[in-house]
Amino acid sequence: MFNHLLSLLIWLPVAGAVPVLLAGSDRPNLARWLSLLVAILTFAVSLFLIPQYNGDTGGMQLAESHVWIAALNVHYALAVDGISVALILLTTFVGILVIIGAWEVIQDKPHQYMAAMLVLEGLMIGVFCATDALLFYVFFEAMLIPMFILIGIWGGPRRVYATLKFFIYTFMGSIFMLIGLIYLYLKAGTFDLHTLATLPLTLQEQSWLFFAFLIAFAVKVPMVPVHTWLPDAHVEAPTGGSVVLAAVMLKIGGYGFLRFSLPIVPDASAHFAWLVILLSLIAVVYIGYVALVQEDMKKLVAYSSVAHMGFVTLGIFIAFMLVREQGNTDAARLGMQGAMVQMISHGFVSGAMFSCIGVLYDRMHTRLIKDYGGVINVMPWFGFFYVLFAMANCGLPGTSGFVGEFMVILASFSANPWIALFAAFTLIIGAAYTLWLVKRVLWGEVTNSHVAEMKDINGRETLVLGAFAALVLIIGVWPEPLTHLMDSSVTQLVQLLAIHKV
Repeated sequence: MFNHLLSLLIWLPVAGAVPVLLAGSDRPNLARWLSLLVAILTFAVSLFLIPQYNGDTGGMQLAESHVWIAALNVHYALAVDGISVALILLTTFVGILVIIGAWEVIQDKPHQYMAAMLVLEGLMIGVFCATDALLFYVFFEAMLIPMFILIGIWGGPRRVYATLKFFIYTFMGSIFMLIGLIYLYLKAGTFDLHTLATLPLTLQEQSWLFFAFLIAFAVKVPMVPVHTWLPDAHVEAPTGGSVVLAAVMLKIGGYGFLRFSLPIVPDASAHFAWLVILLSLIAVVYIGYVALVQEDMKKLVAYSSVAHMGFVTLGIFIAFMLVREQGNTDAARLGMQGAMVQMISHGFVSGAMFSCIGVLYDRMHTRLIKDYGGVINVMPWFGFFYVLFAMANCGLPGTSGFVGEFMVILASFSANPWIALFAAFTLIIGAAYTLWLVKRVLWGEVTNSHVAEMKDINGRETLVLGAFAALVLIIGVWPEPLTHLMDSSVTQLVQLLAIHKV
């Protein structure tokens, strides 16, 4: 089993989607229970990664490789490091909560909805396991299909516009990556990522490849200025789609930088690190102000995701400045580690925030902030969770939202105090738009008769929000297991930053 553990993780949810789909619309409860069983089994299998993966040595482990397209020297090659393991665990954990969260909410074709979620989960795991560039690209692109279906069928009134914008942005970005991969294949004769990392390239070649990868992964993160598809996709997506999109799919952009930009084009990445740092700071500061004026709760949290993901790209590329210009590998490790913790933390915090908005929407069928007010008077338990996740979104110490951001800010200070100052400014802006949201939704007198009739969260909703809350607090108070899991892999990545190809 352990020899094919990664393949099992990828294909178990994909295969499990078949009986869920066959359950049909006549047996919705069967489809729900089958999908939950598959999601739980996938999470249980993913837990075996923890004892099987040796976090002390790092590197790519649990490798599988089979010839896929012999004529092109393409392999079905899988392996994971500590970063991959953490992201896979995030994916399988969120997968269970998304199924439970949609249990009573999705009444139209629930079997198709659940099947699409399971297929999407398997494809996202495939992205985190692939060590062949073409296989990575296939998983990277295939993810678009189930998410396109989820938004297009179960989305809001402007779902067609949102799905087309989402698909066009992400697909167009991926075309540049494919061109870059074809160029690398013609030079190396293989798509193996380890071989491509050792391939000698001139600075001009690296520069073109860097921008090809930057466009592809910047859209996925998303970075300014290619972020505009995200708010529309979030607003129109069903709650489960928003949770998966924010919690996992955005992380694939950051993960792509680690697997492609850093090892394959290190000199160009160092040369253009200032550009990514600048775009990251714009995301952190400017997008925070954009979030401040939003009237739709989902749109506000979507823009906050762009700002928080700015810390991920900042932490990754600030490491180049620290290693290449100062030789400060300790601070570089801190920044890179902070970026990784921020990716995992944001997965739980943003997923929880969108789940809370889904709870309100299920009762009132509106996401406009002005339609609420005084919710905590009728939904005290919901108010407790909402405030907790809002504090994590602000970066309050003791929550997971603080840990990664603080590590990135410390590393940024070692590189340049001005960068740290702008990065830290997000704590003020983040508190402004998040607390402003909480004040208008939760506090005050109940003035809307529909709000007065709202019922507090039920057992199913408590389970979902409680699970998110537990992880947010555990990582905030005791991040050591997470950082230890990724530490050796981060250390090896930082060592790669110092390698010059030209």
